[in-house]
Amino acid sequence: MPGLIRAQPLPSQGFDASAWKITVVAMLGALLAQLDATIVNVSLSSLATDLRAPLSTIQWVTSGYLLALAFALPLNGWLIERVGAKALYLWCFSTFTISSALCGLSWSAGSLIGFRLVQGASGGLLAPMAQMMIKRATGPHFTRVAGYAALPVLLGPLLGPVIAGAILHYATWRWLFLVNIPFGALAFVLAVRFLPNDEQDCVARKLDWMGLFLLSPGLMLVLFGAEHFSRPSGIAAIASGALSLAIFLYVEKNKGADALIDLGLFRQRVFSAAALTQFFSNGVLFAGQMLIPLFLVQACAQSPAAMGLMLAPMGLGMMVAMPSLGYLTGRLGDRPVAVAGALFSLVSTLALAGQAAQGLDRAVLAGVLFVRGLGLGAVGLPAISLAYASVEKGALPMATTTLNIVQRVGGPVLTTFCALFLSWALQEHVSRFGLNAWAWAFLALGALHAVMVLAAMLLPPAHAD
Repeated sequence: MPGLIRAQPLPSQGFDASAWKITVVAMLGALLAQLDATIVNVSLSSLATDLRAPLSTIQWVTSGYLLALAFALPLNGWLIERVGAKALYLWCFSTFTISSALCGLSWSAGSLIGFRLVQGASGGLLAPMAQMMIKRATGPHFTRVAGYAALPVLLGPLLGPVIAGAILHYATWRWLFLVNIPFGALAFVLAVRFLPNDEQDCVARKLDWMGLFLLSPGLMLVLFGAEHFSRPSGIAAIASGALSLAIFLYVEKNKGADALIDLGLFRQRVFSAAALTQFFSNGVLFAGQMLIPLFLVQACAQSPAAMGLMLAPMGLGMMVAMPSLGYLTGRLGDRPVAVAGALFSLVSTLALAGQAAQGLDRAVLAGVLFVRGLGLGAVGLPAISLAYASVEKGALPMATTTLNIVQRVGGPVLTTFCALFLSWALQEHVSRFGLNAWAWAFLALGALHAVMVLAAMLLPPAHAD
């Protein structure tokens, strides 16, 4: 995408003010889905006691939600083309809100898990639709506006445990779900009022059942295996999921517009580079969220409460980076910002290896994690913006679906790799060149960051308006 790098106008200029209203409505859906993916984790022991179910069963309240989300995600592009984004958004929000009420009224572990499956399937479609609607409304200003819109969504994982703790202190676990009802009703009314009608863009396209049969179970198996990688069943699930995804790629490569996912998008250099960057960006984020807490608790003997506070600077770094992206990409371009962010996160990860080798220094760790948050916060949105700018308007539903699938696969794949590497290093008591097993694990994570830097460097040099 050649051309001179031009400064983007202020977010209130260049497009209609209704774009902000669309952004707020879209953001509400992504925020509620993100909150519900994390808020229940704190309550698993309470759920097990109240519903008289073992933890091995009740954990499916969380796992089932995520797996249902993964199952529904590949349908996003086809459904938007079939019924329209506004209609689908309203259906998903209605289903999400009603299933939240049913979760709060559950009478057994089985009923709760069943309603969570419905909730996850509807919630899984909200995040990619939010990205697509913001892109449609803001055009070339996507990075700037999405940077502001991402702040509440980033707060989801941070606020989820806090909100859950407060609810469980003053009320029962049922209010973890019932609290969604007023917010869901408000979001539904706002969506009816402010989302543009797009029925005229709908096309009658047959569903690719073979692609769905291969892709959705493949994603579910990979996610399930990543959560249980320490067990033989987890390894088997990952292998089965990888095989299903490989067969999907082979079967779908020549289907073109009839495919569940248009693999032709990857023939575009810009889209491929952005997808690769997204894969590693999400992957190293989740891998770090697994590795860093383990290091602090197991190697540094920190309490879980202290560990949570020590991780806060990384979230703060991401929250500082996101609102600045529009200004930075307007002045410098999307690729330089993404590359700089990738380099910042790489350097900070190598510094974590130094902490593991030389001993924990809390002040240094806080600075390192803040820089890591800054870096990771600056990579994703510029890559997404370039990917969306490289496709035609009609291809946006398929592009958002594809990018979200690639992003979600990156998390469990790279997390599993780092977990397996750490397990091997600890079992073998690896200690070479003065580095212990934890330091080598962070270096392995650093190698993945280096690949992300290379992927970001493949992005085009300028954002084309």
